[in-house]
Amino acid sequence: MSTPPSIPGWRHLYSGKVRDLYASEDPADTRILVVASDRVSAFDHVLSPGITDKGALLTELSRWWFAQLDDVPNHLVDGDLPEEVADRAMLAQSLEMLPIECVVRGYITGSGWAEYQQSGTICGIPLPAGLENGDRLPEPLFTPAYKAPMGEHDENITFDKTVELVGAERATELRDASLAIYRRAAAIAEEHGLILADSKFEFGTDADGVLRLADEVLTSDSSRYWDAEAWQSGTTPAERMASFDKQIVRDWLAANWDKQGEPPVLPDEIVTRTADRYRELITRLTA
Repeated sequence: MSTPPSIPGWRHLYSGKVRDLYASEDPADTRILVVASDRVSAFDHVLSPGITDKGALLTELSRWWFAQLDDVPNHLVDGDLPEEVADRAMLAQSLEMLPIECVVRGYITGSGWAEYQQSGTICGIPLPAGLENGDRLPEPLFTPAYKAPMGEHDENITFDKTVELVGAERATELRDASLAIYRRAAAIAEEHGLILADSKFEFGTDADGVLRLADEVLTSDSSRYWDAEAWQSGTTPAERMASFDKQIVRDWLAANWDKQGEPPVLPDEIVTRTADRYRELITRLTA
């Protein structure tokens, strides 16, 4: 993993797969600096090289979505960003993060499709027979996951397990907030000719116990976006569900790596195509 940048006035706290967190060297300043790197991960590995400008692109998209959802309490706070990372950083409140990835699925694909083929369910939730890969679900589903430590797989859990982890009231609040945000975002995406197939949200609580939307939101790394026209007219799953994210990276890895040992270095063409796909989504949404 690349070394996190040194930022005057800020002390490095932690690095995840793709983000670096910093605390102010001023003890009176409790804000957190969240810096999005160009690192890209797939199949629980951080890959090499990173995707050019990825951190800046996804930060731009997160900021745009936070602005669209400005009535939803979030982690952002005002202040000047350090010049060194101004294009890829956000200033945030220090929150008590909840150990739940709040996944909402509006369409059936990915691991949900694999489970449905076996049991007719997604995360244990029964679904009508006859659905095809990429079909719209009758209603968006809240399918939470337990956030595993770095290097381990997140675990899909039931709503009842979420209640065990965070309590009934908080679990209900997480579910309702996630579904409401997804529905609003899906409607906005639709206005731009895009389908928001699914997304995952993370929340934390502030010192007053207020639930706040945190981390990134509705980016290409946390969501699946498809072109609505291609979804309608495509004749194969690949045509219908060509996504604006790192699926290009996943597909290349799946074809060129047996998931044993360290993954191979990404070719320049894969890096360029992925970056172009990120840019295209931002242009489509924000134009």
